[in-house]
Amino acid sequence: MINAIFFSLLVQVCFGAPVDETVVATAGGNAWQYGTGGGIIGLAVLILDVIFFLEILKSNRPPSHKLLWSLLIFLFPIFGMIIYWLFSNRAAHNSGSGGYEALP
Repeated sequence: MINAIFFSLLVQVCFGAPVDETVVATAGGNAWQYGTGGGIIGLAVLILDVIFFLEILKSNRPPSHKLLWSLLIFLFPIFGMIIYWLFSNRAAHNSGSGGYEALP
């Protein structure tokens, strides 16, 4: 009984999904009963996505590359961030100052 309560609380906190005890016990039912997700993990992924979007938009990449990296992260939030982190060559495309360039 305590394990079921702990599991229910863990699922609700981490994923933001309402838990029906009968569905948990039978391991079946309608998938729509679980809500849309979210919770702490969803909030963390959202914050990281925004940080990655800002880093991409501030870089000195061509606009087409910015669009492709942004689409990758938008369509596949977790895997897109991992792929960007590993393969984007961020150091070469960093704008340096992090601000706007002065006009001549």
